Amino acid sequence: MKRLSRLARVFTAPTLRNRRLYSQHAISSQISRKSPRVGIYVVALLASASTAFYAGSQLQPTVGTASQQAIIAKQKPLYASRAELEKAIAELASELGSDAITTDDDELRRHGYSEWSSINIERMPVAIAYPKSTGQVSKIAKVCARFKIPMVPYSGGSSVEGNFSAPYGGICIDFANMDKIVALHESDMDVVVQPGIGWMEMNRQIKPCGLFFPVDPGPSAMIGGMVGTSCSGTNAVRYGTMKDNVINLTVVLADGSIIKTRHRPRKTAAGYNLTSLFVGSEGTLGIVTEVTLKLAPIPAETKVGLATFPSVRDASNAATAILRAGIQMGAMEIMDEVQMDVVNRAGGTDRKWEVMPTMLVKFIGSSGQIAETTRQFSEIATSNGGGTLQFASTAEEQASLWAARKQALWSILSLRERDEEVWTTDVAVPISRLPELIDMSKKEVAALGLFACIVGHIGDGNFHAAILFDGRNAEQRARVAGCAERMVTRALEMEGTCTGEHGIGIGKKGFLKAELGAGGIAMMQKVKESLDPLWIMNPGKVFDHPLEDRPVGH
Repeated sequence: MKRLSRLARVFTAPTLRNRRLYSQHAISSQISRKSPRVGIYVVALLASASTAFYAGSQLQPTVGTASQQAIIAKQKPLYASRAELEKAIAELASELGSDAITTDDDELRRHGYSEWSSINIERMPVAIAYPKSTGQVSKIAKVCARFKIPMVPYSGGSSVEGNFSAPYGGICIDFANMDKIVALHESDMDVVVQPGIGWMEMNRQIKPCGLFFPVDPGPSAMIGGMVGTSCSGTNAVRYGTMKDNVINLTVVLADGSIIKTRHRPRKTAAGYNLTSLFVGSEGTLGIVTEVTLKLAPIPAETKVGLATFPSVRDASNAATAILRAGIQMGAMEIMDEVQMDVVNRAGGTDRKWEVMPTMLVKFIGSSGQIAETTRQFSEIATSNGGGTLQFASTAEEQASLWAARKQALWSILSLRERDEEVWTTDVAVPISRLPELIDMSKKEVAALGLFACIVGHIGDGNFHAAILFDGRNAEQRARVAGCAERMVTRALEMEGTCTGEHGIGIGKKGFLKAELGAGGIAMMQKVKESLDPLWIMNPGKVFDHPLEDRPVGH
């Protein structure tokens, strides 16, 4: 009974801690995503579910015709009652097997909290489902639609902006068991994969055929989340973002129906661009179960280099000049002096770095092309105040130089004290405005008197800020929140965006309205209503229902 009481508090607590519910228990109870505590008896599922109902929604089921559902869409969403949840979980356990759904509280916490996130809430999902196929996802969706239970997709789980939070409870759909390469078409240079595979593991498997997938976010990222947030990475300046590299999708819609967004050619002029509609939608329109991705040839040669600068503004000016000169860069990243010091202190690399703003670059192509690109880069860097220039050609040397960039966020997290949290945010602006925005942001962050650093994709105008603060100190939290808000507001004033790659989630819904306007939000709400009239697909993310009187995260 004590365990059930804990679950009741977790599931029904309506309080939203705006920004970061940092729980030591949540951290310590994290377990391997490949070994969930499943196999719960149906009777245990029912017992747990009986406490896990949505607060204030003790409603009778409202299942009717399509026309009746259209009327419902004009009202505030009504979600499942306690009795309906019991029936739904029992039905899913019966159809999918008791090992395919769990209400274990460690699993619920693991799927409701992220140490990477700038926003966590107290509400947890009611149950976690582990489908093994598109067909099983369809079954889950049909049951959830019948009982009006929210669905929240889950893959890598970083959820920087609260993308997988469960403000209305519901069932979290974890793709841990859907982590396979379905088909590799070497001649066509594309691959079909499930959403639970990591991009690094996928590249490891396809490397023998001389191809790779060029979008490279954080090492733990998985394809499902990458599609959901339309992420990018260090290679974006050369290969583009996720939207540029997805050919088609298999999607389970809110009613359980299954669609494929298009066929497999590299180009098509057939109908609406449904693929792009779902990429970046964060699971609010449908659940992606298969993805066809463009591949690229592994470059014949690669060279990695770095240049130090007196200031981030000098580095930004150099980056702008490099791009204006038409130099084809493989990647171009910036890390400020604080971030370089963090990497040194964390000790995650095999060398010590100069504590100065540092630009890390990649050159790809033939040996002749790389030699010329290196020469041009060196000239422009030097003319913009560049100091130390280093270049590496062997695989070992390249890995050593590039390690600072890949260790950036991990290094920050490793330096946290017991009660410290990391507030992370990202913005993007037209490249010409990047030096000004970074300069202003660094001055304001420094004024906080807190540990903070900046790192970013300087080649496409996108940067990230990370600020360490005392999670118990409300005054510090408010100051950090204000600083991050002003950073985003400035980006919007410069015709930029509130997020370059983290997505909107819960954390940036207000900024999205400022960026797109009420008309833009209203149009997106209409698209959602047409695909998800019951508002059960990851509700509370990107934008709220137009009649919601207590929007999540506001």
